Amino acid sequence: MKRLWLLFSQTATVLLALYFVVATLKPDWLGKSFSRSGPVALLEAPAALSGVAPAGSFRLAAQKASAAVVSINTSKAARNRPRSNDPWFNFFFGEQGNEPQVGLGSGVIVSASGYILTNNHVVEGADEIEVILNDSRHARGKVIGTDPDSDLAVLKIELERLPVIVLGNSDSLQVGDQVLAIGNPFGVGQTVTGGIVSALGRNQLGINTFENFIQTDAAINPGNSGGALVDTAGHLLGINTAIYSRSGGSMGIGFAIPVATARLVLEGIVKDGQVTRGWIGVEPNELSPELAETFGVKAQSGVIITGVMQSAPAAQAGIRPGDVIVAAAGRPINNVAELLSAVAALKPGTATKFSLLRREEKIELMVTPGTRPKARRVVQ
Repeated sequence: MKRLWLLFSQTATVLLALYFVVATLKPDWLGKSFSRSGPVALLEAPAALSGVAPAGSFRLAAQKASAAVVSINTSKAARNRPRSNDPWFNFFFGEQGNEPQVGLGSGVIVSASGYILTNNHVVEGADEIEVILNDSRHARGKVIGTDPDSDLAVLKIELERLPVIVLGNSDSLQVGDQVLAIGNPFGVGQTVTGGIVSALGRNQLGINTFENFIQTDAAINPGNSGGALVDTAGHLLGINTAIYSRSGGSMGIGFAIPVATARLVLEGIVKDGQVTRGWIGVEPNELSPELAETFGVKAQSGVIITGVMQSAPAAQAGIRPGDVIVAAAGRPINNVAELLSAVAALKPGTATKFSLLRREEKIELMVTPGTRPKARRVVQ
């Protein structure tokens, strides 16, 4: 009897162990009624309607603008170094590489005829320019013209069925407006980032001769230069140009050239092959207490003129050193950057009213600007 009981207990133990193993590893062998648990109840969102963006999404703006934003690859032939084969020279200074220099940037298609806006520093000195569209088509880019003073350039490609971006109104922008930056940062591929307009009219940054930047916190990184800054409708507001960074990457301070400026440069280059700007021939300085005392003026705002070029438009109109320009063409002038922009926007040969303060006397003079010299000068 004892032996039968022992045999029974051992058999029961083996069967229970076998059942546990099967229930754990292959519960379906035991049938549906032996499953450890039923299906998990999950809550799922209803399927989105095709083509309808979720509330608050910038999907449609990104899709609309991205098609017209291109990547630009440039290459510059290596310079021949006369002593590169000299073993003693290489011993002391190391071997100088003869590999071509490559660059990366972005651009925006603004015309169905193939015109592309980008930054001058993206294509400057390039021997070959390759333009890659968002639909993966490739084309060779030809430089139509450049404007180093605004850091803009115009390229042209020969392709059919080109997507074209819609130009927006940068003059209506306000701080706090939402914007998107589109480009090819670090060559990872087209990328869209979002942010707001942080400031307007940024100048005196030492980037360009003429500065009137839109500042944004939308992430802009190397490779974004020449790309698009667009509004929530996908309309072009600016050309991304520069960032303030201590690390080389985005720190939330990016700058874009307003589309109003870019449009003038584009039209000037396409029509005349160059950008024509006004010039009056003065040496402007910020109005400081020291300069005001030196010239005996009582002005609280404006730009003081410390020099006038002989026979220049300003001299012919009667502007003198010590005069403070407070307005040009009805536009208030508060600093040198504003004077540079105002004068550059004038049409050469067309008389324009300037408002000045000479000591304590208010004066209005008609100045007929000339054409700004191509070579950069200290005077404006």
